Parts: sequence; C-alpha cells; structure tokens
Amino acid sequence: MQIDVRTASEPSHHEGTGKCCRLCQAPLTKTFVDLGMSPLCESFLAADQTDRMEPYFPLHVLVCDTCFLVQLQEYVNPESIFTEYAYFSSYSTSWVAHAKTYCHMIKARLGLGAESQVYEIASNDGYLLQHFLPLGVPVTGIEPAANVAEVARGKDIPTLVEFFGKDLADRLVGEGRRADLIIGNNVLAQVPDLNGFTAGMAHLLKPEGVITIEVPHLTRLIDENQFDTIYHEHFSYFSLTTMDQLAHRHGLRVFDIEELSTHGGSIRVYMCRQDASHVATPSVAKVRAEELAMGFNTIEAYLKFAPKVHATKRNLLSFLIECKKQGKRICGYGAPGKGNTLLNYCGIGVDFLDFTVDRNPYKHGRFTPGMHIPILPVSAIEDARPDYIVILPWNLRDEIAAQLHYTSKWGCTLIVPIPEVHVIEPGEA
Repeated sequence: MQIDVRTASEPSHHEGTGKCCRLCQAPLTKTFVDLGMSPLCESFLAADQTDRMEPYFPLHVLVCDTCFLVQLQEYVNPESIFTEYAYFSSYSTSWVAHAKTYCHMIKARLGLGAESQVYEIASNDGYLLQHFLPLGVPVTGIEPAANVAEVARGKDIPTLVEFFGKDLADRLVGEGRRADLIIGNNVLAQVPDLNGFTAGMAHLLKPEGVITIEVPHLTRLIDENQFDTIYHEHFSYFSLTTMDQLAHRHGLRVFDIEELSTHGGSIRVYMCRQDASHVATPSVAKVRAEELAMGFNTIEAYLKFAPKVHATKRNLLSFLIECKKQGKRICGYGAPGKGNTLLNYCGIGVDFLDFTVDRNPYKHGRFTPGMHIPILPVSAIEDARPDYIVILPWNLRDEIAAQLHYTSKWGCTLIVPIPEVHVIEPGEA
C-alpha cells in the first residue's frame, strides 16, 4: 500500500506547536492522551511483509480549549487509508441487525417512498442500504474503498466509488438529485476536513431533508476508558457540544439525538436546515445538560483522561504476565482496529497471544500491524483449546461470548480488557 505521509505539515509530538483545530481553527496546545507511536490499525500484513519496515505514526490526541473538539492531527492522507479497506461491516451480525432496524424506523418516521432519495456516505459493503431495497426506497451509496464498494454493487446497490465532499455534492445537486435523507454511520470521525464535509451535506439536503449521523459518544469514551477506539483512521471524537457547533457553522441544527449501545456507546444525531420545520425533541436538551454536568465546556474535564489510560495498561499487562507465568495459553478473538491500538500501546505481541481469530476471511493468513500476531479462522480456537481468550472487539462482547460458549467444555476463560480487565468464567457466557 502506498502511504501518503503529511511530511510538509507534519505535526510535532510536543505541545505548543502552532497546530490549529480542524473545527474552529483555534491553536491546539492541550493533550487529551498520548498513546505513543502506532501503525495504521487496518494495515494487515501478508507473511512476506512482516520482515520489512513498517510505518508508525503518533497517536497523540489533542483537545481544543476553544470548541473542545478532541482530535488527532492528519498524519496520513485518507486516500491512503480507505482506497482499499479491510473492514467489511456485514461480518458483524449485530451491526447488520442494527442497520435493518434503523431503515424500517426512518422510512416510517420520514415517510420515505419511491420518490425519495437516500444517500449513505461511507456505505461500505451495503450492510445498511440493502434493507431499503425491499421497502421500495431509492438509494445511492458513496464509498471510497473500491474493494468493499464492489460487494455492495453485487447486491444491486448503486454505489459511487468516491470520497464525499462539496465537489461531489455540487455535482449531484446539478443533476437534480437532492437528498431526503443523508446517512453517515461512523464516518464523521474519519473526515479530516470536517467543515468541507458538512458543507457538502448541507448543500445536498432538500429544504425539509434530514441528516442522521452516528458517532461514538465522547462521554462514553471518557467514562468507560475506551482509549482503544483512538486510531489514525479516526481524526475526531465527538460530543453533542461539538456537533452543535459544527451544525451551526453550516446552517444546520440538531433537532433530535438518540443514545445507542453500538460501538461501545454512540449517539445518533438528527440534523436539518436551520429554517426547516422539524421540532427539537427533549432528548437534545437532556444530553446537552448531561455534557454540561460532566464539564465538557471546561478544559479540565478532558485532562483527567490520560492517567486512567496509563493505569489500565499496567493492570492488563500485570494480568497477562501472571497468566503466562502459570504456563497458560492465550489467544485473541477478533482483529478490529481498536484491538490493534490496544495491542500496540500495551506492547502485547506473540509473547502473550499465540494468535487471534476473525470471521473475515480477508484477514486470514495475515498478521496484525505492529505486533504481527497471526490471524486465523475461528476454527483455530477448537484446535488449540486455549486457556484464555482476549475479546478484542469488546463492544461485541455479548455476541462473541455467545459464539464462544462451546469453549467452556475445556474450561476456557474469556477476558474483556476495557474499561478494566474483566474475566468471564467458563459457562458464564
């Protein structure tokens, strides 16, 4: 993979570098957390690549003390990350079910039909838009990763292989294809040009159209110590406090918000044009008040996070070291982006995990970035019969624990590493 590194404007690892906030352009001088150096979390390696130099970039997260957006600098061009991507949404059964429920709900809520136009930005392999087809609602996917877009097209989902922004929005509007609904699930965090992206959505939207954006909620990241959800593919980490400001800058407003369990705790934010008729729901005021109570309008609230992360690293390593001292075999379940942040920050390699498994055959036979842990099919667990399994996509812990119920027959114990080390005893799953 050719990686376009931002050398000309590459940020220094130290504070006070003169870097500016991508939302409000204020100087960035405060550290949220520094996770050291790490490779790109979805850059899985073939066997012949494990003996070559691997690019590492800082995972030094800053927080703006003007608008309070938590953010990483753009070290790598998004085209380098997303042109071919190893993440296929359809391999999570619960995520596909979540998408189906959303499609039925939003069709009824907005009265979508055969004359409507729905867009999903970062539509991946069609995991969501496929559910609109039997409902008779016209859809268009926008997905920059050609390999996953091709899977969506195989499901008869029209998909543009492009990055979304103001230019694409201008073209679609020029073709008379304005949107009744724009969906962005777990994409806003992956956009370095927040203002250009949001301006494009606002331009594409019909006067009474609706945008729904799902992002992991910063309150949950902080409360539950979810530092492993930080990686280079995620440039920004959102609260309603920052979403309100982003919307206002582009003639939009937040009129509803739902708190979701997905991805460790997310929010679904509903936006419309400032002059649209959508009435704000009580949930918006509720979440605003909760964030205010957490101190999200003061810099001090954000500076308390790093010490919690350091303690979790020490505790997890102590637990795994004790297991290995007792001669126990440990493997991983899953090879998600968050898992690679955890493994690299904590220095957990094959000295701790013999291997990890994943349901995605694209990853089989490859190795995790940085730590080079081999990725095998799920059947490898039955063959190896490990004593412990570390659940790396801990946000799917219940789904995975149910899948691994059979491991209780040989006394295997499941480990959930976040927010603190939690052990699921045999038969408890």
